[in-house]
Amino acid sequence: MTALTLSTSSAAALRADAIVVGVAKGAKGPVVAAGAEAVDKAFGGKLAAVLETLGATGAEGEVTKLPAASGLKAPVVLAVGLGDVPAKDDGYDAETLRRAAGVASRALSGSKKGAFALPIEDVAAAAAVAEGALLGAYTYDKSNGNGGSAKNAKGTDKKNNGPLAEVALVGGKPRDKAYKAAAERATALVEEINRARDLINTPSNLLNPADFAAEAVAAAKEHGLKTEVLDEKALKKGGFGGILGVGQGSEAPPRLVRIAYTHPKAEKTLALVGKGITYDSGGISLKPAGHNETMKCDMSGAAAVFATVVAAARLGLRVNLTGWLALAENMPSGSATRPGDVLSMYGGKTVEVLNTDAEGRLVLADAITRAGEEKPDAIVDVATLTGAMVLALGNRTFGIMTNDEAFRTSLHEIAEEAGEQSWPMPLPTHLRKGIDSPVADLANMGERMGGGLVAGIFLNEFVADGITWGHLDIAGPAFNESGPFGYTPKGGTGAAVRTLVRLAERAADGDLG
Repeated sequence: MTALTLSTSSAAALRADAIVVGVAKGAKGPVVAAGAEAVDKAFGGKLAAVLETLGATGAEGEVTKLPAASGLKAPVVLAVGLGDVPAKDDGYDAETLRRAAGVASRALSGSKKGAFALPIEDVAAAAAVAEGALLGAYTYDKSNGNGGSAKNAKGTDKKNNGPLAEVALVGGKPRDKAYKAAAERATALVEEINRARDLINTPSNLLNPADFAAEAVAAAKEHGLKTEVLDEKALKKGGFGGILGVGQGSEAPPRLVRIAYTHPKAEKTLALVGKGITYDSGGISLKPAGHNETMKCDMSGAAAVFATVVAAARLGLRVNLTGWLALAENMPSGSATRPGDVLSMYGGKTVEVLNTDAEGRLVLADAITRAGEEKPDAIVDVATLTGAMVLALGNRTFGIMTNDEAFRTSLHEIAEEAGEQSWPMPLPTHLRKGIDSPVADLANMGERMGGGLVAGIFLNEFVADGITWGHLDIAGPAFNESGPFGYTPKGGTGAAVRTLVRLAERAADGDLG
């Protein structure tokens, strides 16, 4: 993990491999952003002109490297674009700083130390730069073929010689309690996001349900959390027909993991439920060619829930937080669930399986029902659930569905605060009739149009009366198949962790929307 330090040294005096400065897109050319005054002075006040000569415009995500001027301790200056110059006195928003810092960290991959002299006007700006720089420094260790967080302590990648080793935040005020707390939060948060990323990136032959459960148990021991793991025998005894039905076609049996963090002064209790399909072939309803290669990522929801619970423990949040990891491998075989089969779910409802590739909602239904028995103040499930949501919102935005309009608005606001793109989606009542079944209480498929909403309507059937519930469909942003951008790497992204941690922080303050 990249180290984060707060520095009161001038950017000009700090010894580093490179000094990172911000450059904005002005009406008459690039404009050097605040924080880089000492660097600009070393260039005789002409840094903007030099950058323009080199083709820099200040556009968001743009990177320009140049040799440092005399008087600077670092040999290289790296200018990263911030986009348009903000309106007077507005300053740069947190997400702009987060993305710029992430771009810079990626550009400095393999370096020992980067001095980040980006605009830090207050603690919030420092937190954003810290988060972005640490998130952008991530690389997945594929040198030994696996990357679970317990197996990937160094986080190095032979191709790019590993991540930036240290981020020095110029203007970070190390003796200020607020700045110090912000740095500590950023470090814990990003380390747990990277835990999720590592798990998502791990090949399915190295991370089956039992392996995932073992990772959770190991982390729980390290951070003082309580765990309970239900194996296939316990699942059968308990009547978890959804999880068993999805996993029965695989030689790697399913698991349901409960991982819990409690605080003695907590007033609110949250339950988080994560879809953990460690590989999704579609089952008997086999996915077509070209749709299987990235299905190791179908456990991204469970990875996000796992990481959030550990992050809450590390941050000492005054909230009770229980994570439910519904883990199974969806494979076709002679023992696999067939289209037309009826499953008896945990809690007694029956479901006709019309499509075995609509398996995520089946494992989530069991876990949501079980989570509701503990009567939390709210349940939020997270899942790479539907391709329909990707068609609706694209690859960078997750959908939000709830049984409470105020909670839906709150989750959307929380995601925005955290820097994650989301959009509130409805649960139209007229779509409920589509999941009626002549042989069971309901079917796992309904109308094709609005399929992402139908999935949410299905899950809502398993939420206990009186419990506030939210559903995050992260199918789009959970796994980035294109090139890296901002602080987002290629592969597993850790989507929803920041939103869930922010939700837990709000709950700790007594606010659930």
